[in-house]
Amino acid sequence: MSWLTVGVSAQGVTPGDTVRASDFGAKAGSYEDALPALQRAIAVCKEKKATVLLLDSGRYDIWPEHAAVREYFISNTSSETECPSKLKKVGLLFEGMENLTVEGNGALLMFHGKMITWAMDRCRNMTLQHLDVDFERPSMSEMTILSAADSTVNVSVNPDSRYEIAGGQLRWYGEGWGMRHFHAIRVRPADNTLWYDNWQPFEKSRAMQLAPGTVRFSGDFRKRRFVPGDVISVRDPIRDHVGAFVNRSTNVRLKNVRMHYMHGLGIVAQFSENLHYDGVVVMPREESGRRIAAFADGMHFSGCRGQITIENSRFNGSHDDPVNVHGTHLIVQEVVSPGKLRVRFMHAQTYGMEAFFPGDSTALLDAASLRIYAFPVIKSARLVSEREMELTFESPLPAGIKPGDAVENVTWTPSLTVRNCRFEGTNTRGLLVTTRRKVLIENNVFYRTGMHAILIANDASGWYESGPVQDVTIRGNEFRECGYNRGGHNFTIAIEPEVKKAVPGHYVHRNIRITGNTFAQYDYPVLFARSTDRLTFTGNRIERTQFMPAGPVRASIVLQGCRGVTVKGNTLHGFEKLNVDQ
Repeated sequence: MSWLTVGVSAQGVTPGDTVRASDFGAKAGSYEDALPALQRAIAVCKEKKATVLLLDSGRYDIWPEHAAVREYFISNTSSETECPSKLKKVGLLFEGMENLTVEGNGALLMFHGKMITWAMDRCRNMTLQHLDVDFERPSMSEMTILSAADSTVNVSVNPDSRYEIAGGQLRWYGEGWGMRHFHAIRVRPADNTLWYDNWQPFEKSRAMQLAPGTVRFSGDFRKRRFVPGDVISVRDPIRDHVGAFVNRSTNVRLKNVRMHYMHGLGIVAQFSENLHYDGVVVMPREESGRRIAAFADGMHFSGCRGQITIENSRFNGSHDDPVNVHGTHLIVQEVVSPGKLRVRFMHAQTYGMEAFFPGDSTALLDAASLRIYAFPVIKSARLVSEREMELTFESPLPAGIKPGDAVENVTWTPSLTVRNCRFEGTNTRGLLVTTRRKVLIENNVFYRTGMHAILIANDASGWYESGPVQDVTIRGNEFRECGYNRGGHNFTIAIEPEVKKAVPGHYVHRNIRITGNTFAQYDYPVLFARSTDRLTFTGNRIERTQFMPAGPVRASIVLQGCRGVTVKGNTLHGFEKLNVDQ
């Protein structure tokens, strides 16, 4: 590789060269908008097929005025009513590129306004490494309870959360945006727990500034039970952007990338294959004093294939699931002919993308029971509207197919490995897995996730997130005091397909092995499983803690409609018996 000084043109750049962003005017620490310079450098990398884009260390500010604009329909984001336009602003856009490594050298990209921070769209063999991402004014506002009484609450507002008080009302605002809808989560740093909360008592109260950054709210707080030190985090619930986007891309590697804040759904990969995320951190910069790094999920994988590997990564501070891996069930609207269907995206937040391609294998299933009855192959697929696709198959469909049945793309389902990661600081689940290919979850720590540490779902009636699992190993993990937000259904691991109508002899999931893990439990529920064939729970250590008061004595393992379950060789410390209810 050669080191170049090429000014602002592609002159002298040859394939395989290293391109320095500074040679195109990107100045670390200048606080100027670095995006035009970075865009020029990216354009030269694409034109001349350079293999390395090099950033100097330091801070680069990125403003939305020069951001690329692309129309993206992205899974699990805003509906037509919430955000009709799908035009997204993108900071660093890598489009139709291949064989490029972006070397950040520890640089901090500081974003302003609302945008997708970086996107890889129809790329191949891409690496993004040694890079930090944050927002000058996150779209999450945070304030810490200083003192609380029935009628007054004093708070300290995080310096990154801008506000004004007008007419006795506190109003949050940012760089080019205000806030009209409110979704609140309470963080209790003293024990690293997160809870659903309600902004309404603050919205109805009267605010008065006591000092810069210190505010008193006067109102009705009798039922809030605030504790000094609690942090109230609040955002607009509409997911109009995502944190980062990997679309229709192959062989993407993230190495030592730290996402300190993401607006909207997190790092979303959609219809992409072979993704390796190593040392990815989703948590606030320590010096920011913030508690939340992800507006919603940390990583989201929808309709991907090949191998997904997430390792040596850490998640702390998200308003939704750190990792979610799934496909999408579309619902049959019309049997057009013996070999043709009209199908529809059903969930309000997932639609508009091409979900099937010629040559793809599919699964046809009864939506209520999730029973698969055929695996036809796509001959052609056409998006006829944002909500509907027309699918033509290579052979006639089964005679019994009917409107209301579901279809899943089996070809676009990934294998998944999650190892040596730490999941904490979320009020929801740690890891959601719904993929039929091989899954290995090993040597991770799940620390006080608000809901199930691991959820294996599958449904064709709610989120429409597919599909069945067929080969899952969960081993060598530490699960510590998870599920405190789930009431009596606070199982650490839940295998919970949404079966509306059970079919005798049919099982949605199969071949799940939970072995050699440590469960530190403040309460009895450990494992819930529904409609699962060949489930083993062996060689696990279950120890009692005093983190929270336990509920009534009840079964640690609950089975509904399962077959071939093996529970043996587990050791108990502080619990008298491992009760199984089936």
